[in-house]
Amino acid sequence: MSNESGRAVDAVIAPRSRSEVGAAVTHQKQLTFRAVDEAAPGEKWRSLFELHWPAFERWYLSETERERPSYLACLNALSKHMPELVPTYRWLCELSGGRDLPSRMLSLYRPPPYITGCSQAVMATGQTNVLVRNYDYPPELCEGTILSTCWNGRRVIAMSDCLWGVLDGMNEGGLAISLAFGGRKTVGDGFGAPIILRYILEFCGTTEEAARVLARVPTHMAYNITVSDARGHYVTAMIGPDREASIKRIPMATNHQKKIEWYAHALASETLIRERQLAILLEDEETTEERLISSFFSPPLFRSDYRRGLGTIYTAVYHPLEGRVHYCWPGHSMELSFDHFEEGSVNILYTSRPDVMEQG
Repeated sequence: MSNESGRAVDAVIAPRSRSEVGAAVTHQKQLTFRAVDEAAPGEKWRSLFELHWPAFERWYLSETERERPSYLACLNALSKHMPELVPTYRWLCELSGGRDLPSRMLSLYRPPPYITGCSQAVMATGQTNVLVRNYDYPPELCEGTILSTCWNGRRVIAMSDCLWGVLDGMNEGGLAISLAFGGRKTVGDGFGAPIILRYILEFCGTTEEAARVLARVPTHMAYNITVSDARGHYVTAMIGPDREASIKRIPMATNHQKKIEWYAHALASETLIRERQLAILLEDEETTEERLISSFFSPPLFRSDYRRGLGTIYTAVYHPLEGRVHYCWPGHSMELSFDHFEEGSVNILYTSRPDVMEQG
């Protein structure tokens, strides 16, 4: 892959859709969110694969197939950098039919570039311990699956991406994590961040352990990863394919790394405005957990620019000490926990502002 991908630039104006490659995001889109509980990969995961694979196949081949690594290269990369994850990977490959192309895609090694928005913040004080995030993205590109699993002896609840990767999630040890695009056009040799987040939730129990993974596992694009644990320890890691990870005790992230490097995206996503809003909230001693959470439902953190793929798709609120999470939309939320995970679905219609259409 080149280090300056023009395709990534195009995504700001007309994001590539997994459901209809090359189509612009429409003014109105309905997305179904499903909460799925399956401790070990089985028929439920296979059904999700069959539902989403046609769209993921088009996305994975949206560039020429020669741009994608071979199965052997994918397996070798996983074995080198995240070996503990290989048995689960092989299991999912078998469930997907043992075919070459799905197996390569599931590795998330050197996938096509993709761009997100996102705001995320941690509040960890003597009174509260919470990770809050807004996921800003085209509805067409959001899988909408909330998975409750126990694949490697540790229970995990996470918003899924690419069928087993993680956009944000938490494990039963109280480790919570969230990703945001890092606002840089560089593309290189590494993994999509969702598979790195899955690896962390499966095998890490503390923020320090997660930080070590983020420092050593290569990523194919720039991401800002915010991590918090049950002890209230937190970091934000600014990672990319062309430089060492910067991992600091910073409680928030939007869509740039230290300074603005991609001005068009920074302007379109309002990354500096959102960062300033979070800084004001977190620096104010009067800010409560409720005030922080409510701020994610209003501008500038909540965004309705769905036409350009920069609208807020959902808000997630993770409580590491209590093992529970709220996934929220204006007018509705799903509360899930390790003690009580109820399967179900909700349909969200995204227009100028998302509205709940019906609850399944």
